[in-house]
Amino acid sequence: MKDTDNLCINCFKELTNGNICENCNYDNDKHTDMMYLQPRTVLADRYVIGAVVVHESDAVVYMAYDSQLDSVVNVREFLPKGIANRLEGNLDVHVRERYKSSYETYKASFLNLWTTIIKMRNLSSIIPAYDVFELNGTAYAVSEYMDSITLREFLLRNPDGNILWDQARLMFMPVLTTLEALHSNGIIHGAICPDNLILCRDGKVRLKNFCISEANMMSSELEFTPNEGYTALEQYDNSHKMCPATDIYAFSACIFRALVGQNPPDAKSRETNDKLMIPNAIAEKIPTHIIKALGGGLQIYPEKRIQTIEAFREQLSVTPSVVAAAAQQPETIEKDPVEEEEHYRGYPDYDEPKPKSKATKIIIAVLVILIAAAVALGIYFVRNGGFGNNQDNTTTTAPVATYSVPDFVSAGYTQSDIENNGVWNEQFTITFDTDFSSDVEEGIVFRQSVDAGETVDQGTQIVLTVSRGIQTEVLPDVGGMTLEEATKELEDLGFTVSTVEIYNDGGHTENTVKSSYGMAPAAGEEVAVGEEIILQVYGEVVTTTQPETTTGSDSE
Repeated sequence: MKDTDNLCINCFKELTNGNICENCNYDNDKHTDMMYLQPRTVLADRYVIGAVVVHESDAVVYMAYDSQLDSVVNVREFLPKGIANRLEGNLDVHVRERYKSSYETYKASFLNLWTTIIKMRNLSSIIPAYDVFELNGTAYAVSEYMDSITLREFLLRNPDGNILWDQARLMFMPVLTTLEALHSNGIIHGAICPDNLILCRDGKVRLKNFCISEANMMSSELEFTPNEGYTALEQYDNSHKMCPATDIYAFSACIFRALVGQNPPDAKSRETNDKLMIPNAIAEKIPTHIIKALGGGLQIYPEKRIQTIEAFREQLSVTPSVVAAAAQQPETIEKDPVEEEEHYRGYPDYDEPKPKSKATKIIIAVLVILIAAAVALGIYFVRNGGFGNNQDNTTTTAPVATYSVPDFVSAGYTQSDIENNGVWNEQFTITFDTDFSSDVEEGIVFRQSVDAGETVDQGTQIVLTVSRGIQTEVLPDVGGMTLEEATKELEDLGFTVSTVEIYNDGGHTENTVKSSYGMAPAAGEEVAVGEEIILQVYGEVVTTTQPETTTGSDSE
């Protein structure tokens, strides 16, 4: 194996002037967190680990060197945030007790995902992957390294922050073939955005950062990070499922960003206002069929969205078979009326609004007064039964309607489900509060103030309690404390504590917690109350006593 001791751990070029790489400017003295593989660790007798690139929801990505192919690669280590980490000095991954079962399920998903991607390495719009294996209690995937810039960076380098469709078409259309192949093999990317579409030196646009599907849903116990403007509604909402249309939404949003120069509004905010406004000066440069296609791809609810990549490609390409279908798409995207008026102001055919004369204003004022008087007289008639009404008349009060209270709990409804049910909101006054629950996942109603089946008057207030999930606390840093102090602080927060004794060379006080990386999970992490916290504690000072040396005489 090639000697890598004098190579930069970020680009694997030779270090020629100290620890700052002259090729990539990386500081090779930079500390690597002990939860990650340390630089120059060798995996599978082949891959030399380098600098950490990013820690995503399900995995950490490293720069690495493939000693067999003599090339720089990316190694992706399955290390789901908040579920697994690594104790100092150990290569094996440490999995938190309550997640051990689900960890194995997620790891199997990781292996399946990357095994499938390896089989599809010839697709033009993904970074080729060529190895996947298990080691250190976890799994690894190896991909080629490609020098690139993100779509976001590319767009920001343009003077107006956007490009024309003729240029965008050459960039985006080839990606659709790859997406279609991924979908046919059961892979939903789930995180397409301008940061995960990259422009490579060979001129191709490629998708990166594939995560297991469980990392792309808010309902999962894995960390979920939405891409504002690009994450589809079904990834937030349990009542909708991820599907190929999820990627169509995100990809449409990327095209929208490229053509318009700004992100679409967040999907959650679009539930109340589903219109996307494009300034007229920009809209007139976008072909009508592209606006129609984006309108179909950016429908807020997945069932109303364009369903397949094939149909989406046809609408972007204006094939004759879909001209009529495109015309039927809901008008999700509109021109901004304010900007449209400003656009035409000053043109020869634009009629500037003429100021109203004083006489006209007086006539309008008189008409308003007369209309107001007529309305007031009408209200009087309605309330008093017309002229000559007798004050002794009696009014018959209609009986109040009653309704049986539904079972809001057993069905697993979300707050959104109930807020969108018009019948229930006519029958009852429904309000919501939240509380922690160790049994019901976050976002689900698990308690109601009025029992199911009870008959109540229309308008009765019912309070529904929505689960906030398992109660969590941020772990305090107890490094340097005595074991007794650390245990009390952690137990007061509801955690259980166990210890691992570590070597003490005399430089540390016996029975104190290791100051750096001395606890798992790590200080600052948000952890479920009741979970076990492992502390590394210094044991007794270990001393080495040299045996006495006895010098005898020559005669002896």
